[in-house]
Amino acid sequence: MPVFLDFNCEVHIVAVAPDPTLIGHVSLKTARPPIAGSYCSLELKYRCGKYGVDDLGGLAVCFRSANDQTPLQTAAPSAPGYITAEASNGAALDIKYDPRGFVRPWYKALFIRTKQFLKEGDMITVRIGDTRQGSPGLRLQTFCEHRFKLKVLVDPIATGEFVELKDSPTLTISPDQPRNWKLVTPTDIEPWEIFRLNIKAEDAWGNPADLSGQIIGLRSDSEINGLPDRIRFKESARYMTVSGLSAAEASDIVIEAFDPITGQSLALSNPLRVRTQTSLRRYWSDLHGQTEETIGTNTAREYFEFARDLSFLDICGHQGNDFQITDEFWYELNQLTAEFNEPGRFVTLPGYEWSGNTGVGGDHNVWYRYEGRPIFRSSRALIDRQSEQNRDCVTAADLFAALRDENALVTAHCGGRYADVRYAHDGKIEPSVEIHSCWGTFEWIVRDAFEQGYRVGIVGASDGHKGRPGSSYPGASKFGAYGGHTGHLLAELSRDALFESFRRRHHYATTGARIWLETSASFETDADIFHGNPDYGPTVSEQQDSAIMGDIVRISDDLFKFNVSVIGTAPIERIELREGLDTLEVLRPYDRSDLGRRIRIIWEGAESRGRGRAAVWDGDATIRGNRVDRLKAINFWNVERLPRLVDDTRVEWSSFTTGSFAGIDLLLEDADAGRLKVSAQAISFELDIAEIGFEDTIFPAGGLGKQLRVYRLPDANPRASMSFSSIIRVRERHDTRPYVCVTQEDGHRAWSSPIYVFKE
Repeated sequence: MPVFLDFNCEVHIVAVAPDPTLIGHVSLKTARPPIAGSYCSLELKYRCGKYGVDDLGGLAVCFRSANDQTPLQTAAPSAPGYITAEASNGAALDIKYDPRGFVRPWYKALFIRTKQFLKEGDMITVRIGDTRQGSPGLRLQTFCEHRFKLKVLVDPIATGEFVELKDSPTLTISPDQPRNWKLVTPTDIEPWEIFRLNIKAEDAWGNPADLSGQIIGLRSDSEINGLPDRIRFKESARYMTVSGLSAAEASDIVIEAFDPITGQSLALSNPLRVRTQTSLRRYWSDLHGQTEETIGTNTAREYFEFARDLSFLDICGHQGNDFQITDEFWYELNQLTAEFNEPGRFVTLPGYEWSGNTGVGGDHNVWYRYEGRPIFRSSRALIDRQSEQNRDCVTAADLFAALRDENALVTAHCGGRYADVRYAHDGKIEPSVEIHSCWGTFEWIVRDAFEQGYRVGIVGASDGHKGRPGSSYPGASKFGAYGGHTGHLLAELSRDALFESFRRRHHYATTGARIWLETSASFETDADIFHGNPDYGPTVSEQQDSAIMGDIVRISDDLFKFNVSVIGTAPIERIELREGLDTLEVLRPYDRSDLGRRIRIIWEGAESRGRGRAAVWDGDATIRGNRVDRLKAINFWNVERLPRLVDDTRVEWSSFTTGSFAGIDLLLEDADAGRLKVSAQAISFELDIAEIGFEDTIFPAGGLGKQLRVYRLPDANPRASMSFSSIIRVRERHDTRPYVCVTQEDGHRAWSSPIYVFKE
């Protein structure tokens, strides 16, 4: 069917032109090779078919909503994204860009209307990123895509009926030069166990780069059998796996890549713990992302290949919006997860995102243990309502009821629509909530669950739309954070072990770093450890004197010991020991005597829970009576918006947070001299630098946890590991729920799932 459209109404149906000779053809050329995140000029030429184009007819050029290229504009000829259009017969043209003018996922639409008729053979030339008047061009999307498509539609009869051209052009957007190296090892192994080291390098925007002919050196802080001194990458290689490695002794290992000519360090691997009798190991997942078949980019097959081969994940799932998953695509997804599932190496789960509006429960991720199970949709907004299956679940409560007899798992998710666990929750099916994704950090969803008395685990994922599961950089779009990971404690890498562990909440969330984290509780007398949730019917229990994260425990004592051990991927800034809604203690690997000249300024929080959550923090910091020796950015993911040292007394930044945090470190010339003045969009203040100390000075800014914090750090902090124990008193009549939030100096975080302790 055709599209019925005028320039001020929404589009509902898309069709492909049946006869190109009647409708016309389109071609595209670029001024230079299209590199992700680079500036380029696109010249699109439309040649009229036999119909020509009547006056007030025209073109629509549409881009995917995941596209984070420069916004198009017609007002400033010397600015990025400037658009011009001209007709070969001199007809006057109107140009309009609407970032939400077309149908999902092709929201971003450029409309060109002619004021005079065009006949067969006449042409409309559209320059997107026209550089002739000083514009740098169009900054392309920041992620790679083999088939970057410009969907071109035409209304030749001026009826408001637009049809898509069969030859809508495509580009291949390639990565830029390597900038940041990544080394990935397993997290847990035993002595003499054979393991692999995976190596890649990313460009400035996080795309795996072409490493043809690159040479790097390798070294380790502990002896590793089989580790080469240096390696050379093959032609067109985007990664390399070094196999056959082993370590003889129990130790904690970090492998370093370095430049063999200068000796300069390039990257450190995640921590690898070597120890005997490792009954539960940490395996890493990103179970949540989308592809071009729904609202993302690249294909579902490429998605799973990227997760396995370029992010080196252990576990992956695909979570397309249910109202966009056709029966055909649901079948294809199930085929792909069955094909890619390889126990012991790479585990996949079939699933989807139940995408109900927040008023009926909000987004929830659904995974099945086996393929071939039904998809229970929240709606059929973008698919044929007469498809084979008719099992819609309009509310989250309907979903839980439908899944009650299925071998399925659910987690509550916060995306555009946020989950409301107060509206509906079933702990037997939904053991955990998602605290972090590319959309930001959502500690409030854990608090919501606690306030309702739920026993939930904590997970992280990406919900990436850029085809990079496990390496989900936000780019230059509305996403505010790097995508999260979940560390699963498993007896083996298999679906069976994953489902058992998931249901027992034996997992923890990170903001994307492979932090080694272990929490446990130990008891004076044996306690009942429940295999399942006693709130939901009979469960199996066993007597033990200790429990791990996620366990539900019944004890007779008044006190128990809570134990924490962390090995970070960067120096640890702090660990917050929490009990439910309260923070019991903040621990740091340094004390007041270690503090130096380094001042950290952090801004965090959100405006609200929904789509308008972004809190803008554009501002500056000025030092009077002192000087800045060095500036460092924290959680600035957009390389076009890095903080800038204007001079040695002033820093400027452009930043927003979505429940997450960002900030800067200032290394001052003098530790105590002068005053600090901060002016941000949300708040302004002044402080004597001598008054900035060990504890946070907090400036609330309204919204949802919006605040700015200032505190002092050591000039250098080498401590990337930390362990401690704390005695906790059991609460009366309610669960005691200890867990930790770990914050690293580089801005990454980890949250353990709570242990739920109650007294008989």
